[in-house]
Amino acid sequence: MRTGRGAGTAGALAILASLAAPQVWAQGRGGGPPPLPRLAAPVDLTGYWVSLVTEDWRYRMTTPPKGDFVSVPLNPEGQRIANQWDPARDEASGNQCKAYGAGGLMRIPGRLHITWQDDTTLKVETDAGTQTRLFHFGAPQGQGGDWQGVSTASWDRSLSPLGFQFFGAPPSSGGSLAAVTTKLKPGYLRKNGVPYSANAVITEYWDRLDVPQGDSLLVVSAEVVDPTYLAQPFWTSTHFKKQNDASGWNPTPCSAR
Repeated sequence: MRTGRGAGTAGALAILASLAAPQVWAQGRGGGPPPLPRLAAPVDLTGYWVSLVTEDWRYRMTTPPKGDFVSVPLNPEGQRIANQWDPARDEASGNQCKAYGAGGLMRIPGRLHITWQDDTTLKVETDAGTQTRLFHFGAPQGQGGDWQGVSTASWDRSLSPLGFQFFGAPPSSGGSLAAVTTKLKPGYLRKNGVPYSANAVITEYWDRLDVPQGDSLLVVSAEVVDPTYLAQPFWTSTHFKKQNDASGWNPTPCSAR
């Protein structure tokens, strides 16, 4: 995990501040305007991707029982909320998508469809829960307060600190997508009611790995910082495999169970 880069609330806020600063986009090489983010992309993340469930199988492929929050560093208040999970109550209140917010969506097995909505906005659609995340390059956009919050993105061109080769493939030497998400509607890190609050800050790095003479892989490394419910940051690393086409793409509604 990227414990040395973008770690903690301070790191996330620093990234967010730098993304919003006007001088970032003030000029490009030679004094001209900088290239548009779509044209400047150091790595191609577009296309269809399918989940590879390589860890936490019992928490991702099935819905664990109430009170099972092993490996999530909940503080006492977070544990209290998790122990009150009631899927029927979520359904009755129209909150069946609480596990499909930005804090938990990538962990739900399914498929991604990544495209450019425009030259400065990368769009990630999921068939699980039929959700859409928008990654805006430049100043933050939107009021937030919904499941996906406000995500501000940049191209991170530093040497990837993943520190390993996944299936023989090193991370892309070109760089990765860095994103910071805030202004979220409270949701679940796992489907069994493990909570995150509206104060959560999610920092993600999206790396593409091309296996020699094999598949292309996507690794989404995420850190969730939430002083309301977490005693320390919560890290995950989620893997996807590139598909040649839309085979298997099947948008389904959110499920609270």
